[in-house]
Amino acid sequence: MVAVKRRSYDNSRRLAQARATRAQVVTAARQLFIERGYPGTTIEAISEAASVPLPTVYRLFGSKRGILAAVLDVAFGGDDEPIAFHERPAVWAALTEPDPRRLIELFAHICRELLDRSAAIQEVVRSAATVDPEAADMLAVTRQQRLTGQSRVAQALAGRGALASGTDQSYASDVIYTLMAPEVYRILTVERGWSGEQYEHWLAKALRLMLLGAATKRAKE
Repeated sequence: MVAVKRRSYDNSRRLAQARATRAQVVTAARQLFIERGYPGTTIEAISEAASVPLPTVYRLFGSKRGILAAVLDVAFGGDDEPIAFHERPAVWAALTEPDPRRLIELFAHICRELLDRSAAIQEVVRSAATVDPEAADMLAVTRQQRLTGQSRVAQALAGRGALASGTDQSYASDVIYTLMAPEVYRILTVERGWSGEQYEHWLAKALRLMLLGAATKRAKE
């Protein structure tokens, strides 16, 4: 008797469909959060705007907080790939850049791109945090993640002996965390009307002037 070889189950189509559905929900939710605020946006409204059944939205995200987390993840990373931000190629290339000046320039560019994508939704979370416990919790999480990630820049500069005399790694982390804050980006690009390019140039220059030792600064800023 000849054994019949069973086909292995290929669920790639189902996974692709689920990913596409998640993307629909994330896109719709981001727009609604920005237009209505986080507290004013219901899961029912997100479901309707995304044209995705409500039970499916709950199955994929669990809660409105889960949707917000997904919106932020996509805004930070630029896609829905499950890759930690510090492990992404551009960030890894910047962290391993031997020239401290170039390292700062690369991170200024990374920060500008990230904030171009995420500043609006981060402002939604910041504003909602004063009245909504879920938003407040999410804000605390994202701020801690940002501090952890941006402290790696200070660690990289310290490891190269590039920090100015009297500037330790902790101080450098605080400076980077402050200058790269979404609130600063918003002041300059929204309130003052700077372009993203102007912001990026300013950020790189400010970080060089405040953090690098004389031997590593450019002869002319």
